[in-house]
Amino acid sequence: MSEPATVDTPLKKLVGDKTAKALAAHLDLHTAGDLVYHFPRRYDERGEHTDIRSLDVGEQVTVLAQVQRTAVRPMRQRRGNLLEVTVGDGSGGLLTLTFFGNQAWRERELRPGRWGLFAGKVTEFRSKRQLNGPEYVLLGEGGDGEAAASDEIEEFAGALIPVYPAAAAVPTWVIARCVRVVLDTFTPPDDPLPGEVRASRKLVGLGAALTEIHRPTSKEALYRARRRLKWDEAFAVQLTLVQRKHRAADWPARPRPARTGGLLDAFDARLPYELTAGQRDVGVEIAGDLATPHPMHRLLQGEVGSGKTVVALRAMLQVVDAGGQAALLAPTEVLAAQHHRGMLDLLGPLGRAGELGSAEHATRVELVTGSLGAAARRRALGEVASGAAGIVLGTHALLYEGVDFADLGLVVVDEQHRFGVEQRDALRAKADQPPHVLVMTATPIPRTVAMTVYGDLEVSTLSQLPRGRSPIASHVVPAAEKPAYLDRAWRRLREEVAAGHQAYVVCPRIGDGPVSDEEPPPEDDNGRRPPLAVTEVAPLLAEGPLQGLRIGVLHGRLPADEKDAVMRSFAAGDLDVLVATTVIEVGVDVPNATVMIVLDADRFGVSQLHQLRGRVGRGAAAGLCLLVSEAAEGSSARERLDAVASTSDGFTLAELDLEQRREGDVLGATQSGHRSHLRLLSLRRDADLIRDARAEAITLIEEDPDLSSNPALAASVAALVDEERAEYLEKG
Repeated sequence: MSEPATVDTPLKKLVGDKTAKALAAHLDLHTAGDLVYHFPRRYDERGEHTDIRSLDVGEQVTVLAQVQRTAVRPMRQRRGNLLEVTVGDGSGGLLTLTFFGNQAWRERELRPGRWGLFAGKVTEFRSKRQLNGPEYVLLGEGGDGEAAASDEIEEFAGALIPVYPAAAAVPTWVIARCVRVVLDTFTPPDDPLPGEVRASRKLVGLGAALTEIHRPTSKEALYRARRRLKWDEAFAVQLTLVQRKHRAADWPARPRPARTGGLLDAFDARLPYELTAGQRDVGVEIAGDLATPHPMHRLLQGEVGSGKTVVALRAMLQVVDAGGQAALLAPTEVLAAQHHRGMLDLLGPLGRAGELGSAEHATRVELVTGSLGAAARRRALGEVASGAAGIVLGTHALLYEGVDFADLGLVVVDEQHRFGVEQRDALRAKADQPPHVLVMTATPIPRTVAMTVYGDLEVSTLSQLPRGRSPIASHVVPAAEKPAYLDRAWRRLREEVAAGHQAYVVCPRIGDGPVSDEEPPPEDDNGRRPPLAVTEVAPLLAEGPLQGLRIGVLHGRLPADEKDAVMRSFAAGDLDVLVATTVIEVGVDVPNATVMIVLDADRFGVSQLHQLRGRVGRGAAAGLCLLVSEAAEGSSARERLDAVASTSDGFTLAELDLEQRREGDVLGATQSGHRSHLRLLSLRRDADLIRDARAEAITLIEEDPDLSSNPALAASVAALVDEERAEYLEKG
């Protein structure tokens, strides 16, 4: 009898050295525990279709389908025959499998009526979807769904067929076979979930869940298994967040209470407009947090243009009134410089201490970026170190050694998703005591994401737009189907310029040279042309449809002084059109810009497009956003663009964005640098489960803050949410 396998048993002892090496190299699976927690992506049922029509070109897929017909024909360019096998999914969707060379045995094997799993990369030839030389395993002798009895496919004997996240070198049926071998001798770990939680939430045991998720005996048993394993993931994250929030409540911080007759009161008195009700309410929340002896840790989310910057500036002034300093960390020099100009304009004499005409109790506003000259840098750093600069704005240059604060009381992080954990932490470490922290995002966050990713932050939301913001009309321009529509788009831009307004043209790529963070990676070999580039598009527009207009170029690879000069020229109205990358996505505020044309719009994400179009319609004139794409009608990319064009509600679009992104990306796996251990939990579909897990986590942490009475649970949480991920979650 084989020795029992545990979660730590190396796979090479169970499945053989060659297979174990392939699992390690292609799927990062090394132990029995790794494999048992490599859950199926979905389950197929013979006789039920897998919707071949929805497959995207370039996608690596595994489909369950039935052979419809075969045909052999001679190849034109070389000797030998081509075998074409047409398979269907029962819904009318058809897929062609092509095999090159003389393979008569395949024709005999792939008889009409046989069911199989077919894996490969989707390509398109003469408008037909196909898989070239796919891997496959046949499941039965006929069309009645009867399973074959061979050892090779014994793992598919049940009614529900697991389909695993796989690789070309390790197809799903190989993984299924390995899982069967491991489960035959696997001893699951002791169940770490407290019995009272398991009973009150009606959750099955861990051992049963791990078996049923791979080899379900029924749909009901599979549902129960998935629910239990999702609970473990949600509970681990919520315990981590609630535990850290509990600890943070004990940290000391210097209170920064509001002061009557100070800078904040003077600022409010000179504001040229009235704050919205939302801005006032959020301001009261933040003011209360700043006055406590524990550090504020608050997330401020609000639609593009909802007035977050003014809310943040008011918080900064309260801290300055209380004798401290406030620092704002911006993701780009363009945005940092714009914040600097904008805040100086809003503060007027209140922000020009030491200058002629300054207010009596004024402070100074300093800008610290990497492009400052040596003399300017020395002067700025001196102002920061002495405390004369109450408000300090900058990029990651603020994090460098040599940037010292006299008394850092508040850190504001703008567009927090642009910064890594280490960068945010480095700025916080510049204070003697933990400073208050306000993180801001203009990307609306769905409720479950706020609960799961930002669960240790208090969340404030600005949903009301200030007066004077104009509506933005958005339309998809199908450039491939209707080229005349693109011509009309350029004419429409010229009409806006003729009316005295300005325009943006956005491209997904800079151009020749290394790929930067603001552009997508080069495309693969699925036949798509490279994304359009700023440096290539700008001269074509200048010589073609926008000839005679004043065109500027802006992207992240320009020297900082050149970027600032271009932005100043555009803001001053000296340029008609700005051809740019997503460097303009956040914070850029030019009220006279009324039209934006986004080229290759399907190469951008939903939230990114929503952010981009927020750059227009910021003044009295209505905004127009045209999303140019060659994506075919009915494709998922086109449907995404149609959705963006159909609504300006950022929260609706945030839900759509969540639906289309990998959960791991949303949960921060890409930022933490590790593979996500959260494999089943869906922030979109499991909102109720996440809410229940949070309630149980709060109860448990209140009774046992360090989980010292539940060591098995603490170890399980540590395995699912490692320390680096936990820090990511904490710092938001």
